[in-house]
Amino acid sequence: MGKIKFAVIGCGHIGKRHAEMISRNAESELVALVDVKEVSKVGIESFNVPFFNSIEELLASEIAETIDVINIASPNGFHAEHALLALEAKKHIVIEKPMSLNKQDAEKVIFKALHVHKQVFAVMQNRYSPPSVWIKDVIESGKLGKIFMMQLNCYWNRDERYYKADSWHGKKELDGGTLYTQFSHFIDLMYWLFGDIQNVNSRFANFNHSHLTEFKEDSGVINFEFVNGGLGCLNFSTSIWDKNLESSMTIIGENGSVKIGGQYMDKVEVCHIKDYEMPELPPTNPGNDYGAYKGSAANHHYIIENVVDVLKNRSTITTNALEGLKVVDIIERMYK
Repeated sequence: MGKIKFAVIGCGHIGKRHAEMISRNAESELVALVDVKEVSKVGIESFNVPFFNSIEELLASEIAETIDVINIASPNGFHAEHALLALEAKKHIVIEKPMSLNKQDAEKVIFKALHVHKQVFAVMQNRYSPPSVWIKDVIESGKLGKIFMMQLNCYWNRDERYYKADSWHGKKELDGGTLYTQFSHFIDLMYWLFGDIQNVNSRFANFNHSHLTEFKEDSGVINFEFVNGGLGCLNFSTSIWDKNLESSMTIIGENGSVKIGGQYMDKVEVCHIKDYEMPELPPTNPGNDYGAYKGSAANHHYIIENVVDVLKNRSTITTNALEGLKVVDIIERMYK
């Protein structure tokens, strides 16, 4: 098997990162880009590949035959629709978070993938950061004992610099809401570490986004129980003045306490566990810098490596479609 051939749909910040990581991977080749805007408007001149204005146009072209994988980095509301078209054309897919804006659409994508025998890779790149890898091992090894409580705090700034009038951000049908667009990565980490939740109680507020977004919430306090035992709580807001404050997770266990903090859960701030010496962790990659605002750690190269490894039968998927569906399911329940 030669190079894995990729096409990327959506040439915004994240789509460009996908294109860049594919171009940098020795076993991958970028063969097409798709965006509704013209080439000059999306700033992708550096990628010397054919450009299309729709996924339909791409799939009807001669290039379609050669494509192995389609990466979907279009606005959230299009993820499921684009995924189904790509799967119908018998392509593997890499789907940016969230997989869809409701559980039903995510299920359709999984069902379709099973029918056409193609892989679905859900993007949850925060799992690759060193503190995440470390805490996963600490919890699975039982060093913390029973988990009593977990608190997730996500306090970011998203203001008019982010919610521009011509952007899909803030549109109900395309964006879906703060938990889908900003904080699904952290909800994914929570699910990955502790499993599913039940008995969800949510309170939402809109402090200063009523003129910026079509959805009604910019902040919330949500509490729940983990099915595996323990209490959980998520506090979030995009009303933080001027710049991101933190994304942090505090875990209270029978044998110790841990707090992972920083802007992107990129630093272990507290580790106090019975009979345990914390190892030195490798540095976390810096956050994706989008000019006016910052995003999560730049770990997309791991995703492309995983796609290549899986398609060349060297490894298994790090984030499978079912986990992508569970995150959508949990967020949907939090909103309900």
